[in-house]
Amino acid sequence: MLEAVAELGGEAPRATLERPPRADFGDYSTNAALLLAPRLGAAPREVAQRLADALKRRLGAELERVQIAGPGFLNLFLADSWLLQALAHALGAGEEFGAGGAASPEHMLVEFVSANPTGPMHVGHARNAAYGDALARVLAFHGHRVEREFYVNDAGSQVVKLGASVCALARGEPVPEDGYRGEYVRQLVELIDTDDMDPAEVGRAAVEVMVAHMRRSLEAFAVRPFGRWEYESSLHEGDPSAVARTLALLEQQGRTYRSEGALWLRTTEFGDDKDRVLLRSSGEHTYFASDIAYHEQRRERGFDREIDVWGADHHGYVSRMKAAYRALGGDPDRLELLIMQLVHLLRAGERAQMSKRAGEFVTLDDLLAEIGADAARWYLLARSHDTTVDLDLDLAREQSSENPVYYVQYAHARIASILAKAGDRRVAEAERDASERRGLPLHPSERTLIEQLLAFPSELAEAAERRAPHRIAAYALELAQGFTAFYRDCRVLGAEPARVESLRIALCVTTKRTLLRALELLGVSAPEEM
Repeated sequence: MLEAVAELGGEAPRATLERPPRADFGDYSTNAALLLAPRLGAAPREVAQRLADALKRRLGAELERVQIAGPGFLNLFLADSWLLQALAHALGAGEEFGAGGAASPEHMLVEFVSANPTGPMHVGHARNAAYGDALARVLAFHGHRVEREFYVNDAGSQVVKLGASVCALARGEPVPEDGYRGEYVRQLVELIDTDDMDPAEVGRAAVEVMVAHMRRSLEAFAVRPFGRWEYESSLHEGDPSAVARTLALLEQQGRTYRSEGALWLRTTEFGDDKDRVLLRSSGEHTYFASDIAYHEQRRERGFDREIDVWGADHHGYVSRMKAAYRALGGDPDRLELLIMQLVHLLRAGERAQMSKRAGEFVTLDDLLAEIGADAARWYLLARSHDTTVDLDLDLAREQSSENPVYYVQYAHARIASILAKAGDRRVAEAERDASERRGLPLHPSERTLIEQLLAFPSELAEAAERRAPHRIAAYALELAQGFTAFYRDCRVLGAEPARVESLRIALCVTTKRTLLRALELLGVSAPEEM
């Protein structure tokens, strides 16, 4: 397509080439002529005809026909031979099919989960974990160098309050009004010897226990290991500390001022709606001061791009963090602050409430015990991160075609069964025959499945560029549905002649690999049998 566009003497950087919603619109449709027309000073339909002629010259018999539709859309009907050649290419790419497509690979940091260590992770953190992990997987497969990081907020009054809560229960006293409640706090009492320890020390010990628990929960949730666990407390260590150095730098640059005994950052100079406090009149640092120091440390590590995955309650934090990053000399476009929306966990039609201090919340461990890691990850990833998720536990437990994760996994297992029956030797023979399939007529279901397979690289690219792992979930479900229709309409083992059987075995191999890759990117297992 790009070569044909160049032949016309123009360029259409926003042109799309996509599968249309209806088969009678062709195999692929493009808006390139509409975008080229103003550049070439010609009517869109005239440009569409010129583009069609260029494509016919380049593709020859592999382009069956071209249709100019509407104001200048171009619908392409490809010959079976072109699709078979493309399938051979996908088959030959093996497990790397769709990999490494990033035009400009970057060194990226993805910081995610970063749940406060004052309690177990709840289902909101689970969504953040699933999303951050899947995004990191997608970006890495797309060709970027990706590092993962967890930022532990283990400093400040919340840690002291947690310690005070544990101490109170250890003494048999009521938890302070602003303390933490719940069964997990009682468990901390059993794990921590509070004798001769003040609340701050007990709080730090409790954080160690909670972080260790988080690590185990994330591992059970199939989250790949973090390269670094950064602690807020470390930012206040040393002389001068990282926080002190950052505040001094901002002061040297004239970015701060004092008012009413507090130290303020002039974030309004960089697009924020009001200036922000860094150091309270009491001398206590704000969380914002720690966050700025943390981001400054990260910036000094030289990433091309930093991606923070934050909870829904951080929406108002975006503008101030961008402003602070810019004040430090960073490019705010290289700092992406992605806000997750809420998860509503539905059980018997009711929504569970989540509050660490009241102790009334559903933990990640509870979720895994009820529906398992595969279903939990699928349902938390199947919707865009900026939309609310209603997770129906009853549906997630179903082993039926109504449950999308079960449906996709079952398609993978069915293909594994077909290939096992064919035997390794026959499968290897079918793969070797990939270059000898030209001239075979394709069944409509075969054509559809091949086109769905060929869409994987572009779907992966969209998922990476738009930070949208949910596209992979939607693609996997569509591919599984395409395979089900193919299997219904086309006999695989025993198909005649042998070349047709080889083609269909090769289709099974490529579909299985692609389903496996899609599920792997989502962090969902791909069973060989079910």
